[in-house]
Amino acid sequence: MQAHEKMSSTQVIANYELLSALTVQMREAAEQGKWEELISLEQKCTNLVTAMKPIDARSTLDETARQRKDQLIHKILADESEIRNHTQAWMGELQNLLKSNRQAQRLQQKYGVNPSAD
Repeated sequence: MQAHEKMSSTQVIANYELLSALTVQMREAAEQGKWEELISLEQKCTNLVTAMKPIDARSTLDETARQRKDQLIHKILADESEIRNHTQAWMGELQNLLKSNRQAQRLQQKYGVNPSAD
């Protein structure tokens, strides 16, 4: 393996390590309901993936690096699945809240009733 390929291989793994660390932070933010933090971290992940693509595409990995990359990808996907579980639950709650608010607005418009003012 030439020096350039070695550096490229090292950079690829370093990028996947960083991406994995970011998805762990995203999972933790989702678990704690820190939605603003989750959004900020998601933007960092998007930027990193954009920067990773050309390096990843031109890199040749040896077997050890390929195995490490596979491990990291599996970890990233598992974390993303957990993030999705938390965000879907939150989105369901948000949809219910919005539906309830719409119903209250319709009642108020139609009958001049404010159900929350008891």
